[in-house]
Amino acid sequence: MQRLVRKYEEKDLNDVLSTWENASKIAHPFLTSEFMEGERYNLPNIYLPNAETWVVEQNGQVIGFIALIGNEIGGLFVQPKFHGTGAGRVLMDKAYELHDDLEVEVFKANALGRKFYSNYNLELLSEKVHEKTGNELLRLKLMAK
Repeated sequence: MQRLVRKYEEKDLNDVLSTWENASKIAHPFLTSEFMEGERYNLPNIYLPNAETWVVEQNGQVIGFIALIGNEIGGLFVQPKFHGTGAGRVLMDKAYELHDDLEVEVFKANALGRKFYSNYNLELLSEKVHEKTGNELLRLKLMAK
């Protein structure tokens, strides 16, 4: 199994969108379809152009990505069939390589994301309500290893 972490390129857009959609269905079933449609538009038009994005590919296929805005993880998604294979960990390792202390906001109801981040040295910074959805958000700081 050949895995490569590299910078996002425009040719990766369809794989990134597919990864985001498939992983979001599992991680965020509590979000409305209207909100998700807006986010699907925002991903290629607002988020990706303003983030430093890295992809992980396996055998030439993009299977996950992490979008960083400074030291903040704007999003980390892996195709569901690759959950638990270490694909997310190699993306986190890349983010740690670039930034010592990382911050992330994760929905409290996102059990999958919270479980993933619990594998890291976390500090809860704050809790708030996400204005657009009414869901609780946790802001976490991932301390350098």
